Amino acid sequence: MVSIITVNYNGLQDTCEMIASFKRHETYPYQMVVVDNASVRNEAEEIRIRFPEVTVVRSERNLGFAGGNNLGYAYANGDYIFYLNNDMEIREPILEKMVARLKRSDIGGVSPMMRCFYPPYDLLYYGYGRMTAITLKHTTPLYDASKEALYNQPCLTEVMHGGAMMVRRDVIERVGRMTEVYFLFYEEFDWSYKITDAGYQLWYEPAAVVYHKEGMSIGKRSPMREFYLSRGRILFARRNNRGINRCLSCLYLSVLVLGRNLLRYGMYGEWTMVRAVLSGTFRGLVDPSLQSKE
Repeated sequence: MVSIITVNYNGLQDTCEMIASFKRHETYPYQMVVVDNASVRNEAEEIRIRFPEVTVVRSERNLGFAGGNNLGYAYANGDYIFYLNNDMEIREPILEKMVARLKRSDIGGVSPMMRCFYPPYDLLYYGYGRMTAITLKHTTPLYDASKEALYNQPCLTEVMHGGAMMVRRDVIERVGRMTEVYFLFYEEFDWSYKITDAGYQLWYEPAAVVYHKEGMSIGKRSPMREFYLSRGRILFARRNNRGINRCLSCLYLSVLVLGRNLLRYGMYGEWTMVRAVLSGTFRGLVDPSLQSKE
């Protein structure tokens, strides 16, 4: 069985639409676990009323992305755990295709193809590459519409997509759950590195497709987003680099990247964004990074 874990934060409509899409289309046995991550009003109760078969957990404190998913894991019964953003929907069965990929003992996790929810249904995820060590720049090749056939082939990926990733329970029990140090962003990169460092492969499975509404919880451009991106980048560098590379990466992020962002927002008078990147960068440098990678 698959346990689907989703975190709801003031997203009742999206969460209900996601659950309904699985009820309409999915044929493989699954358990749905919803964690209401301290929404302003108790949306957990409304979800229970609409979907009595769903396991609903209410947290009175916002635990962040990893914390919410980890709370849901405590209620999951499946041998396969599918972490799925609440602003996703499916339009055909997907679980069996991902489970089939995870039958191999050397494969630890798999992410499906991800497309934009709205026309023209742009391709959003087709596998990720690791980031460069010092600058943390993404190495994933840009989407090329002329190579569409290439994206329809299953392949190894270096990083799963945090919005939709399935991991076997035995892998989680061996490598540990997602770290909660980030609160938002970079968790999937950190966890993917940890899983591959343990000797497992990660795969991209295009036969399974999810559709993403994108940025429904915190918005695509907001001070909250900029704060946690700035903080998360530096925490990631501190946790995943060693020696001189760690120092160089933190210096690059706290001087060059910060300076670029201050200039970009300051020249348009976006002072809330300026404060967000300044505060996020500072917190990234001083907050505990759990460098031992628990």
